[in-house]
Amino acid sequence: MRKYICALALLLTTITLFLISCQKAFNGADPVNSAATQLDKSAAAAIGESSYNLEVVLQGDGNQSGHIHFRQDRDAAKIITLSAKLHNLLPDHAYQLQRAVDPINVVDGNCSSSNWLTLGLGLTPQSIFTNDKGDGEQELWRDVTAVASGARFDIHFQIIDASSKSVVLTSNCYQYTVR
Repeated sequence: MRKYICALALLLTTITLFLISCQKAFNGADPVNSAATQLDKSAAAAIGESSYNLEVVLQGDGNQSGHIHFRQDRDAAKIITLSAKLHNLLPDHAYQLQRAVDPINVVDGNCSSSNWLTLGLGLTPQSIFTNDKGDGEQELWRDVTAVASGARFDIHFQIIDASSKSVVLTSNCYQYTVR
């Protein structure tokens, strides 16, 4: 719970700093050299988020957690790679990564979609297996060639138990732009 509150506080601080820097830009201030812009860049770097690449944090009960390096390189194939890491889950167990996206170009920071898609190797779902300590890693990927470059949407993630389908980890809402 404490980690969730800290992540939420960091996100709110980043949004506030972004709004302040935008306000200064419209008031004629030099946004490149303003202190607010420098703080905004630092906060964004701390979250590790850009419009094309995301650092997704997953939280569960107690010290259960996960992380996804979400990357779309500059290439014609439009492949998103998802490097998923799980920590402190059940040992020697299978989990799956799912995502849900809101309608394209309806970006409001409020992930309302519950249309979950299990991710994997392209269109083939792939489980993430934990070791005897409850930690696991898996490289996954998704082809977004069918989505127009520049399309934006809100996206959120969850990890489910592959057997029971119960949710064990969840993420906050992120905004993504297709290259």
